[in-house]
Amino acid sequence: MRFDEGAGLDTSEVEDLRGGGGGIGGRVALGGGGLGVVGLVIYFLISQFGGVSLNPSSGSLGGVGTGQQMDNTSLAQECKTGADANRNHDCAIVGFINSIQDYWGQEFQRSGSTYRKAVTNFFNGGVNTACGSATSDVGPFYCPGDSEVYIDLNFFNELRSRFGAQGGPFAEAYVLAHEYGHHVQNLTGVSKKGTGSGPTSGSVRLELQADCYAGVWANHATTTPTESGRPLITDVTQADIDSALDTASRIGDDYIQSKLGGGRVDESKFSHGTSAQRKKWFTTGFETGEPARCDTFAARSLG
Repeated sequence: MRFDEGAGLDTSEVEDLRGGGGGIGGRVALGGGGLGVVGLVIYFLISQFGGVSLNPSSGSLGGVGTGQQMDNTSLAQECKTGADANRNHDCAIVGFINSIQDYWGQEFQRSGSTYRKAVTNFFNGGVNTACGSATSDVGPFYCPGDSEVYIDLNFFNELRSRFGAQGGPFAEAYVLAHEYGHHVQNLTGVSKKGTGSGPTSGSVRLELQADCYAGVWANHATTTPTESGRPLITDVTQADIDSALDTASRIGDDYIQSKLGGGRVDESKFSHGTSAQRKKWFTTGFETGEPARCDTFAARSLG
């Protein structure tokens, strides 16, 4: 995939907290989409096999913790156009965020409602949020308490080295689009349904819906204009979609439990869906391009 080199980037949708200290510990409120692509699965693994405590927390710590400083100066200077996104990884992440939010803004407008943009926070090591403090171990996550996304960009290296994913720009876009799917769920009130664990639980349905929403955005990625009037993304190839599906297959409950959890798959602990289900629902969103087709809570079979 490529960005339109003349399209503008909007760095105001990102807060760069890297290098400012960061929160320590690992307490994040669970449920309601509070943890994203792999957070709850890693929570299961850590709680079962030892490590950082990720117990529920009702802490209200605000978006920036002690010792953390927001500094977007570098991003604003480096990330101005699609040309910057084509050559600079951080700028590409900004571009994906812009495209995803522009799509949902226009989709909400078409349905007669208003989309509220969510900031994505880049951090290193740890971060404090309205959902509590978290380390990078939880992976990217969305915090309903402050309606913001949090990501340590080193996670994308973890996807390749730890999970065996092939990676690539569009795999990263899928991860971000999934997190913004949780933001959409928060805005529409669906997040409150994401409770429990198990193969047909509300948590699994919530996560699969976020995967489907990611696919919907991917369908519209090359036709969604940004505020500058030009689509940021000029092409999405089958290889791009394959890389997203490959990532989805590496972060299913069954795959992670069997590969990283000692080989035993416990369906009662499922919180995100199987690899096959995650691929199915991303594909559903991508092939239809219709958010209405992502109603996993009404689906009799999740695949």
